[in-house]
Amino acid sequence: MNKMLSLSRRGFLKKTGCLTVAFSLPLSMSADLAFAEDALADAHGDLRSNPMLDAWIRINADGTVDLMIGKVELGQGIVTAFAQVAAEHLDVDIARLDILSGDTFYAPDQGTTAGSNSMPAAYGALRVVASEVRAVLLDLAADELGVPVDDLSVEDGTITGPNGAETTYWDLVEGETLHREATGQAPLKSPEDFRVIGQRVPRLDIPGMMNGETTFLQDLRPEGMVFGQVVRPPTYRARLANVETAAAEALPGVMAVIRNGSFLGVVAERQDQALNAANVLRQVAEWEVESNLPGNENMKEWLLSQEAIVSKKKDEPRSGGPEPAKWMEAEYYRPYHMHGSLGTSAAIATLGDDGVTTVQTHSQSVYATARAIAGMLGVEEDQVHLQHVQGSGCYGHNMADDAAADAALLAQAVPGRPVFMQYTREDEHRWEPYGSAMVLKTRAGLDEDGNVLDWEFDVYSTPHGMRPGGNPARLIPAQYLDPPFDEIGIPQQSGGPPNYNTARNAIADYAFPGHVVTDHYVPQIPLRVSSTRGLGAFANIFACESFMDELAHDAGVDPVEYRLRHMEDERARDCIMAAAERFGWDSFEGGRNRGRGFAFARYKNYAAMSAVALEVEVNPRNGRIRVIRAVTASDAGEIVNPDGLENQIEGGLIQMLSWTLKEEVRFDDTRVMSDDWASYPILTFNEVPPIENVLINRPGEPYLGAGETLVGQAGASVANAVFDAVGVRMRDLPLTPSRVQDALRG
Repeated sequence: MNKMLSLSRRGFLKKTGCLTVAFSLPLSMSADLAFAEDALADAHGDLRSNPMLDAWIRINADGTVDLMIGKVELGQGIVTAFAQVAAEHLDVDIARLDILSGDTFYAPDQGTTAGSNSMPAAYGALRVVASEVRAVLLDLAADELGVPVDDLSVEDGTITGPNGAETTYWDLVEGETLHREATGQAPLKSPEDFRVIGQRVPRLDIPGMMNGETTFLQDLRPEGMVFGQVVRPPTYRARLANVETAAAEALPGVMAVIRNGSFLGVVAERQDQALNAANVLRQVAEWEVESNLPGNENMKEWLLSQEAIVSKKKDEPRSGGPEPAKWMEAEYYRPYHMHGSLGTSAAIATLGDDGVTTVQTHSQSVYATARAIAGMLGVEEDQVHLQHVQGSGCYGHNMADDAAADAALLAQAVPGRPVFMQYTREDEHRWEPYGSAMVLKTRAGLDEDGNVLDWEFDVYSTPHGMRPGGNPARLIPAQYLDPPFDEIGIPQQSGGPPNYNTARNAIADYAFPGHVVTDHYVPQIPLRVSSTRGLGAFANIFACESFMDELAHDAGVDPVEYRLRHMEDERARDCIMAAAERFGWDSFEGGRNRGRGFAFARYKNYAAMSAVALEVEVNPRNGRIRVIRAVTASDAGEIVNPDGLENQIEGGLIQMLSWTLKEEVRFDDTRVMSDDWASYPILTFNEVPPIENVLINRPGEPYLGAGETLVGQAGASVANAVFDAVGVRMRDLPLTPSRVQDALRG
């Protein structure tokens, strides 16, 4: 069970074809992008905290190369991208790499895999390390071969001198050759010489998935494995008053029934036996239940009525100049959203003879979660070992951390036996951390031509970031122990720079003479919330880009032209024009109940940017919206892997269409009612439109991260296209058939 889990080397990958993208343009760096550039140039934070070369790369005598990374694979292709970076700067075939990611005992701690930060934060560190390892080996080869370093060449780890003499990386490395700190002095390969970076390298983990190999945590079956289940309370604040465990304990295969305060669980030999015992416990358990939730129908009013912590995220009121000729305003709403992973969260935990609890988990924050679990168990941090294994993707804080904690608790009852624990669909739907509901108020003062003079944007939201962060109280099982860990630490401010948490992308990307953004942060959580894709960006972009469309139509100006009027950044203009051109914006004719919509945003105001143009058809009889086709144009800096970038863009578009058209967590005054796919529908395969992508490559420039570059644009594009099709403005999400029909009627 303590064996390191890794992606195996893949011999299928040899040479890749040439990269083809729509544009390859020189960088025109804006002031907003300077933040990202400085972050990369500042000695690479991941390297500062993990400075040893052999913490990242080890050369083996058998001709393989171990690559250790702290970031983890969530389906975003990050492990493949890092492999490309390492292979490129080491000058080895990517098939030589054995990759270990997210192991708290053996991989460098790179923090949480989140915020589209993996490539921006880690690319620089890995590039420096790989380049320095190569330089160290070239120095050794120069001594061995008796030739100057500059006369040596490297091909797939074989170093050749001018006289034909050669050696290899694996011949040169002995003992602690690479056990030294990185200096950052090694020369870096120029983008003009790249042979792996920028290529469409296939995802290293896909063949195993296609061939039925054990890739996902849910498929692991270690020797001696048993099965656990937990019995959750009926509501968040319920407490276990009484439970008779004898009937469950007497069931076939049951090894242990665990009760600690209000935490209730079972371990059995088989999964069906564990589920059966959990159902028996659920039937006999007596709970004290509170009814104090506002209900989903009242969330907008609830948010606006709560005492809020008010702060300015941008405070640049216009001074002087003409008075606005008119004012326009609007209000938008986003409900609670789930991650809605198709596979429920799971973990495997084993209490070893050495007292170490080892947990296989698909958590995005293995290091912080390991600390939180250690605190929950009351042991030292080195007594908890987390190993990342892929699970269902989620792009945010789902129940992976809770599953790891539940499994760890259950494992204490059966030392030496691996305990597999996977949630039921009902438990996952009702207990996962949701994306917060939000209200957005927009107001603009316009000149006589409809151009924005004054832009005011107000955000009303509860928190968006409640990851464990080492705090046991943010793990669901810990909250029900005796005594409970109850200091969950709700942040008393929306956190970080202007682009974090509730106000992410609340600052518009346009150059308005007057620009004021106010955050009304409500430090309460009626429902459990944390990070979902983009944090507050989805709602903020939806509101901003919907309002821009409203202003354009009121001014009688084409929506794309209106955006360009207010956009100074050249990269953003390139993006907008590329999407419009590929879509055929100027030649679009539409038709009965058909319309086009457009939106643009730059994630966090300094990261990757995407524009979206799409076409919809609205059925006025039943209110259904059908997205017919979509076009995106994106600039994420230099492209490591075009396939990976396109996957992120398309995945983001599809998920945001689902949020826009269907998703809303429903709850009454007591409990969450959305506990299955019927009560929480998501976009189906036959509803996904054809998608075209334009990728704008910026060779040699910073990697800007793409996992969340396309969040709110899809929602705003749909709403704008609905207006173009049938003339009604949809400001409350989701855009369900009943809401469309209500809008058409009134």
